[in-house]
Amino acid sequence: MQVADADKALRRELHFYTLYRLLEAAMLLLVLFGPFAEQLPDPRHLPFAMAIAIAYAFVAVLLFVFGRKGNLRICTLAGISADLFFGILAIHAIPAAGTGIALMLIFNIGAAALLLPTRYGIGFALAAVGGLIAEHLWSSMIDELPGVSLVQPLMFSVGYMAMATLTSLLGRQMRASHALAEERGEQTAHLVEVNELIIRRLRTGVLLVDGHNRITLANEAAIVLLGGAKEEDWQLDAVLPELARRLTAWRNGAKPDETPFQPSPEFSEVVPRFTRLLAGSDQTLIFLDDTSLVSKRAESITLSTLGRFSASLAHEIRNPLAAINYAVQLLEESDDIRPADRRLLEIIRQQGGRMNGIVDNVLGLARREPAKPEHVDLVLLTRQFINEYQAGHPLEDDSLTSTSTRPALPAMVDPRQLHQVLTVLVHNALLYGRKPGEAARITLHVATESNGGVRIDVLDRGPGIPERQATQLFKPFFTTSPHGTGLGLYIARELCRANQATLEYVPTPGVGSCFRIRFPASAARAAA
Repeated sequence: MQVADADKALRRELHFYTLYRLLEAAMLLLVLFGPFAEQLPDPRHLPFAMAIAIAYAFVAVLLFVFGRKGNLRICTLAGISADLFFGILAIHAIPAAGTGIALMLIFNIGAAALLLPTRYGIGFALAAVGGLIAEHLWSSMIDELPGVSLVQPLMFSVGYMAMATLTSLLGRQMRASHALAEERGEQTAHLVEVNELIIRRLRTGVLLVDGHNRITLANEAAIVLLGGAKEEDWQLDAVLPELARRLTAWRNGAKPDETPFQPSPEFSEVVPRFTRLLAGSDQTLIFLDDTSLVSKRAESITLSTLGRFSASLAHEIRNPLAAINYAVQLLEESDDIRPADRRLLEIIRQQGGRMNGIVDNVLGLARREPAKPEHVDLVLLTRQFINEYQAGHPLEDDSLTSTSTRPALPAMVDPRQLHQVLTVLVHNALLYGRKPGEAARITLHVATESNGGVRIDVLDRGPGIPERQATQLFKPFFTTSPHGTGLGLYIARELCRANQATLEYVPTPGVGSCFRIRFPASAARAAA
């Protein structure tokens, strides 16, 4: 802390010091010009004494005026210098009032030592002692009174030094205490700012409500829940009536209702918690916990557990799958298999290979292994995918076709993972992308993007997806089917991310649905 900052705390003391100086100047004028002037012995030098009194009064007024806004140290130095200068001269000019003037100077020296650093305070005390002794010797020589005792000046000298020492120590302690208080105040203010920032940025809504259900404070999350209402309209009964009802019940001694409620359709559900600000106070703190945060934490834990489980399950599936593939190979080598059955064996072998690829993808996803991209022609890949899908999944009246804007569109992608993504999207389109009583019409459309990237659109002609459900399509465990797991689209998006691609739902009002896989321009250029 700077010395100037600590000196600000002594500004009041300087003001009293300047007032005391005005009192001294007024008393000196009263001694010379007042009604009791004739009753006192004549001054040693009357004109000189009058000049001293008038000059000191003028200086005292100036110091009083400038002492309010001027530099504390400069004002104090000028003041104590004037006090000692005019005080010693006044003692010499008015011997009858010398003892009183010397006595009053004790306060001046003490005030200077309080307001100034220790070396200055002791220095002026020594100057006062020297001036007092010099004046005594000067007076003895002028009055030709040899052998006049120095006891009185020496006693005043001891008093000056003692007063300067004590007040200097007191001033040092005052500065140290003020500096410590300022430091603690800054730390407290900093902590208050940090606490306010933490509360303001909390995802949990925080409300302070008085006894009349008036909201007096709210953090950012709570203000959002208030729907942007102006502060003067923050009446809990009006903006959040359900919360006001629960608060009233809690104040009346009822058990807190911890069931989630939705403040408005566009916000997540919250769970309110109530606590009194202070014991016996009518002010209540309300914490509004966002249930979506709890759901996300639970979802993260579930996904982590699911990842470990799926990895274990994939290992278990791989063993019987290997046995099935080996048995198919043995059957294919047999001469007793009819040609029609060999086609079935070929389908089993192909699907077994696909299953093995899916197991590898699940293991890679659980381990967060990177994809193994290859140079792939997306137009050719989609056609091959359709042939393989139709071979393993009879479509009957449904149709699955592919279109493209160019004969060939290359990209860098892991073909096995892309095959799995397309399987999920086509399977969902066949299930949900049809109108009641009509056949499904699925199209895989490969096209270029304006930024140089490539995309694959999986299009259907179904009823489309409601907007509220569309925002949750890629969340794990979200499904509208009683037999679904809600992991298909989630895993598909993760596989796309592993290939530096994106998977998104593109609304197409009135003409069905579109799931779009976007490959960045860098992937298209690398494969070109």
